[in-house]
Amino acid sequence: MTSDDAQVPRLTYLFPAWNEEAGILTTLDAASESAGQLVEDGQIASAEFVIVDDGSLDDTAKLLAERSIVDPRIVVVKHPVNRGLGAAIRSGLSAATGDVVLYTDADLPFDLVEISKALRIMRQRDSSIVALYRHDRTGEGVRRFVYSYLYNSLIRTVLGVRVRDVNFAGKFLRRDVIDGIALRSEGSFIDAEMIAKAERAGFAVAQFGVDYFPRSRGVSTLSSGSVIAGMLKEMRQLLGEIRAVGPRPVLR
Repeated sequence: MTSDDAQVPRLTYLFPAWNEEAGILTTLDAASESAGQLVEDGQIASAEFVIVDDGSLDDTAKLLAERSIVDPRIVVVKHPVNRGLGAAIRSGLSAATGDVVLYTDADLPFDLVEISKALRIMRQRDSSIVALYRHDRTGEGVRRFVYSYLYNSLIRTVLGVRVRDVNFAGKFLRRDVIDGIALRSEGSFIDAEMIAKAERAGFAVAQFGVDYFPRSRGVSTLSSGSVIAGMLKEMRQLLGEIRAVGPRPVLR
């Protein structure tokens, strides 16, 4: 890590947001409370909150602009039009300055109290990525559950990744992996690309399960036909590039 004390990282909370006016301020309140507790406990040195407004058509941008005036830790990245999850994550990672970046959904699909455990695992196992997976996925509906099962099976078979829940929006990325791999996905294939390239480059990936909170506000498009088609298209386009990634050179 790059902070003065490698054991006390600076943490970036990264939230891609599209039409999240109903809950974005609640999310920022929860993140701020979480960060305050982590600083008090000595788990992190400081925090920032990067929100990528991916072309929202509601009042998301207005709410973020107002909140950022009173909280300088908030960094808002604006896409003039909706570009997709991958583009939002890539923009957010470019804007993030933390030693560790937590990427998750703006609707908070897991309890942020799990951050402390993730940071401890990252430190103790010297992992560059900690990927969360859902203990119970029945709350997301039968169709999305089936799609997710088939997609995870496909990704494991084609790309050889070893994570249990590749598209779950709960990943902690250390600065070395952010700087060490190039991501190109514009859409929801970004998670699989990220994990596959990181593993092939030799970055250590740890994982643990969390209780899952299904979305109660806003709209999820992950199980839509167009999104699924886009993921499969990007996988075909990037397959050769992913397979070409090799281990990083060992520094002596």
